[in-house]
Amino acid sequence: MKQYELLLANNKKWAHEQRTQDPTFFTNVEKGQSPKFLWIGCSDSRVPANQITGTSSGEIFVHRNVANLVISTDVNLMSVLQYAVDVLKIPEIIVCGHYRCGGVIASMQNQRLGLIDNWIAGIKDTYHQHRQELNKIADPTARGDRLAELSVIQQVQNLSKTSIIQEAWGRGREIHIHGFIYALGDGILRHLTSVNAQETGLSSVYEIGKN
Repeated sequence: MKQYELLLANNKKWAHEQRTQDPTFFTNVEKGQSPKFLWIGCSDSRVPANQITGTSSGEIFVHRNVANLVISTDVNLMSVLQYAVDVLKIPEIIVCGHYRCGGVIASMQNQRLGLIDNWIAGIKDTYHQHRQELNKIADPTARGDRLAELSVIQQVQNLSKTSIIQEAWGRGREIHIHGFIYALGDGILRHLTSVNAQETGLSSVYEIGKN
């Protein structure tokens, strides 16, 4: 059996199991979605959002990219964010990073990697901002894990600054943004930070759309 054929076979098995457990499963899924969470995670294949949170189809709206970055010029992410906020009316947004993240590790090195060098430039900025703390960590693995945490916290701030979130908060929307980190070694999610319209920690210069 070819590799792609294995995926198709697994899909048929999964679909059969779902229908066996709940004959109305696909009928309900077909009716539409009303997720309560937007998940902005890493593309890493070891961090599947539904599986690690124990959620079912339709419960989490997912966007993934290398190193779970929030970049305001990323049209893909901004489109997902606007759809989640303005159409699906999602109240909870999670930025989830993970330890031993390849993108974070790459940002700590001085190797030329290609196009991704431009993508991870923001993580280098985070390193520079926290260089005194990070340079005190002798073990490179531990240093990378701490940078992954700091990057998640920075992405939460980046998300708070976007016009989509600022305008939603200005309209009185109750949207909470959380930063999580996932440990590959034990499968546990850890909470790092949370912000809302009242507690952003941002300068007023970022505030737009308030009545």
